[in-house]
Amino acid sequence: MAPIVVTAARIEQSQSDALPHTTVISRDTIRNSQATDLASLLQQQAGLQITQGGGTGQFLSVFLRGASPGQTLILIDGVPVRRAGFSSAPALEHLMPEQIDHIEIVRGNVSAIYGSGAIGGVIQIFTRRGDRQPVVGASVEAGSRGTYKVAGDVTGQSDGTRYAVSASHFRTDGFSVSNRNQFPLENPDKDGYDNTSVSVAVSREWAKGHEAGVRLYANEGNVNYDGGGFGAPTDINKGRSKQQSLAVFSRDRLSSDWMSNVTLSQTKTSNHDVAISEFGYDSLYESTANLLQWTNEFTLSSTWSLTAGADLGHEKAMVRSDDGFSVTTNAPSRSSSSVYAGATGKFDAHQVQVNVRHDHVDGAGAKTTGYLGYGYALTPEFKLVASASTAFNAPTLAQVFDPVNGNTSLKPETSRSVEVGAQYAAGKSLLRATLFKTRTRDQFGIDPDNCFSGAFPFGCPTFNIAQASNQGLELSAGGPLSNVDLQASLTLQEPVNDATSQILPRRARTLASVSAAQTFGALRLGADLQYSARRNDGAKPLASYLLANLNARYTLSKSLSLFARIDNLLDRDYQTVYGYNQPPRGVFAGLRWQQ
Repeated sequence: MAPIVVTAARIEQSQSDALPHTTVISRDTIRNSQATDLASLLQQQAGLQITQGGGTGQFLSVFLRGASPGQTLILIDGVPVRRAGFSSAPALEHLMPEQIDHIEIVRGNVSAIYGSGAIGGVIQIFTRRGDRQPVVGASVEAGSRGTYKVAGDVTGQSDGTRYAVSASHFRTDGFSVSNRNQFPLENPDKDGYDNTSVSVAVSREWAKGHEAGVRLYANEGNVNYDGGGFGAPTDINKGRSKQQSLAVFSRDRLSSDWMSNVTLSQTKTSNHDVAISEFGYDSLYESTANLLQWTNEFTLSSTWSLTAGADLGHEKAMVRSDDGFSVTTNAPSRSSSSVYAGATGKFDAHQVQVNVRHDHVDGAGAKTTGYLGYGYALTPEFKLVASASTAFNAPTLAQVFDPVNGNTSLKPETSRSVEVGAQYAAGKSLLRATLFKTRTRDQFGIDPDNCFSGAFPFGCPTFNIAQASNQGLELSAGGPLSNVDLQASLTLQEPVNDATSQILPRRARTLASVSAAQTFGALRLGADLQYSARRNDGAKPLASYLLANLNARYTLSKSLSLFARIDNLLDRDYQTVYGYNQPPRGVFAGLRWQQ
């Protein structure tokens, strides 16, 4: 059966019924991939490109359909998360797979459904929850570059109470992430990383149709990193990132046709960077976001549903910057509010989704956005789809008020998108082809060639690009072929700065991936290939690359299994950010126990 998704329209529906292009990374896929971090899970997905300044734990950005990292909204169990710092991209490099149950990826402009930050799409991460008899598990893993990971989890359900607790610790000695030919003055030492993550979810059905609970997700990552080519061989750069999201929720069926959800959450993030060098540098970014969310789903008939809700939020930040000459501190805050509604349904061969939303963000103004999607079923398996949508994206507090990198003149982004496509769905097979076009006014951008030099000797401020656009073709396919489980994707795109007619930094025009896995009794073997065409990082070219990875799992008994993988099998030298190496070949193996 096709997976059930909720992110595409804020209601439960079959993945094949979702009008926006939606894919699911299931719990089984996560387990079988043996992914070290979230980046490893995402990089094979259609339309999605990962850039990272080195290996695990280094600064990471996601480009979905060529959109800027801050234009893709990241949700953890429905709660938005952002990075504390001048970048609008969330700190995804610190999210570990052990706490994740599954991931839903919705591509395209869905700002009218989720508000600011959803121009490129939405990636929603669902943490684990208890839904069956008690299960206890643990795993250990070790491999190249002094890498090891230990993890444990307990999940279950008993007498109306669900619970899930998971924890993991990861550490690697790493490698020197800076390229000595491009950044000869950077410290050639190894840039290691460690991460401790935990998630807890407890809920109870206190009356039929009424459930209340609490969710906690927290992580801490410590990383050694290299500068952008302006350092010295003796420089030592250290970063510490902390993230904590606490939510209490109530899910109540108020009538046979009305389901109400109320969530009150607080998300705290902290990034602390210290440079031990001739001049020294010490920066601390902290943010606290409080959010009250009320969502409602009304069942109008067997084929029509209505959603409506409101959000109230308040965010405050603290920015402290010590550049070796002076200390600057800033503590801005702002409030936001939104109301939204949507309708989804079918009649005969037709399918319709309509969403409208009004957002107000202090200092950035107010905007009403809309989404209109349509599907026509030519046959039970084959469907044509089309949509048009608008979007609004407010700058982060740090983008505006950072004492070094802030730009108080920064305007919010606005965007329009259209897409048409076709889908084939039969059994476990799902194929989707989408032609899309997005045009964004006042898009946020930076000029890498002017960072920390010239007019900006100590920073890299964000500025507004008058207009940027992207258009292209996106293909994804997945399902069984004989006894082989296949997944494939292809993206052809033109992400352009319309003012200069130049391709936007770090975006590839062509992305492709294919993976295959087959089970032979107790042994499961898998392999994948990933391709990215050449890109430019400012004025610096980045070569195309092709990566190959292998993985295997052998079931020793009902409770015990061995697993192993080889990353970067061909030992390719490649970069996704100029001056920063990506990991060489790595070999890893581990043991999983579950009772």
